[in-house]
Amino acid sequence: MSKHEIFPLPADWELTRVVGELREVRRQWRESCARNHECGGRELPAPGSIRDIVDGLRGALFPMRLGPPDLRQESEDFFVAHTLDSALHALHQQVLLELHYTVRQAGKEPDSDIGAHAINIVRTFAAALPKVRGLLDTDVRAAYNGDPAAHSVDEILLCYPGAQAVIHHRLAHVLHGLGASMIARIIAELAHSETGIDIHPGAKIGSGFFIDHGTGVVIGETAVIGERVRIYQAVTLGAKRFNVGEDGVLEKGAPRHPILEDDVVVYAGATILGRITIGKGSSIGGNVWLTRSVPPGSVITQASSRHELPKAEVLA
Repeated sequence: MSKHEIFPLPADWELTRVVGELREVRRQWRESCARNHECGGRELPAPGSIRDIVDGLRGALFPMRLGPPDLRQESEDFFVAHTLDSALHALHQQVLLELHYTVRQAGKEPDSDIGAHAINIVRTFAAALPKVRGLLDTDVRAAYNGDPAAHSVDEILLCYPGAQAVIHHRLAHVLHGLGASMIARIIAELAHSETGIDIHPGAKIGSGFFIDHGTGVVIGETAVIGERVRIYQAVTLGAKRFNVGEDGVLEKGAPRHPILEDDVVVYAGATILGRITIGKGSSIGGNVWLTRSVPPGSVITQASSRHELPKAEVLA
């Protein structure tokens, strides 16, 4: 047996042709983007960098649980200060990238205001962190109180995917509100890939929020969730339809997702669609498909969701 039978000669992949055709596809795409002001340059926020930033922020928010294993309470403040300083400086660089990208996308030239705007975003975000920590404390407590399988609040923080998704969301929601929407979306998608829970950073969520199990949960951009709400795995809070403008493009940002008032429980597999309101204290059963509002205190089952809600199934 010859050496060429053991080690075949390299195959010809026709790379010259493939590279040339890829170049032409890129050229056509970029021309299309330029006409519609949809493409920016190469400099964009980096998911890897943002992952490191979020890891630092999580540690600074919960230093004795999500910080380094050798951390001691007497050095907590030093660790938090050092970690926040590093994370916020890194975040500032990512915010600058996003702001430059946004300006280029609009077909404009960057100006000196961008630097001041980026600093203001990060400074305002930093000032919001104590409030974020306070909200997260209510979320962790809600998870502990709402799950008989939970033995401690530490277990919630260390083990529950719902808690991790909510930590990401609370951070992303602040950045989304400050105008760093791409960074916020990257943070949300990092949580989505790690937990299977997809929460758009635009969703407004009150205190004491608990996602039990969590896999497959979807919460849309304009959803509004009150206080002490609990949802289970595979729940969707989605849109029923999408409005299309005269140019044939979907309208962006219009309210299209459900409103869940305080103390609502939504069980596994339920799908709630459209800008409808689930009244305070209602319970939505497993696998229910719901596209209409229900009054406070309602108990909706699969049977009742198929027709007008009987009085017997509305609990005052």
